[in-house]
Parts: sequence; structure tokens; C-alpha cells
Amino acid sequence: MIRLSALLMCLALAACGADGEPIAPSVNGGVTINQNGIHPSASVGLSKGRLSLWLGL
Repeated sequence: MIRLSALLMCLALAACGADGEPIAPSVNGGVTINQNGIHPSASVGLSKGRLSLWLGL
């Protein structure tokens, strides 16, 4: 739980621009329909240079 809190604080710091120019988040979403039903998907991420962080839901 502490690691998750630290990660969220770092993401908030990067997103607000306190350490440089703000990073705009990227959002992806989709829906898969097959014989097993309908499955929605979503992901949110940040990218800066070679570093990329994504959270899939």
C-alpha cells in the first residue's frame, strides 16, 4: 500500500509540472465483443522520453 501511495504521489508531481513542464496523460479505451460476451477495456498512461507508465483497467 505504501508503494502504491508513493507511485501516485510521483505521478501527481509529474502531472502538475513541479519538476518541469507538465506531462499530459494519454487515455485509451475499447470494447471487445465475442462469443463470451462484451468486455470493455481502458488504460491511462504517461510518457516522457523513454519512460512510459500505463495503468490498465
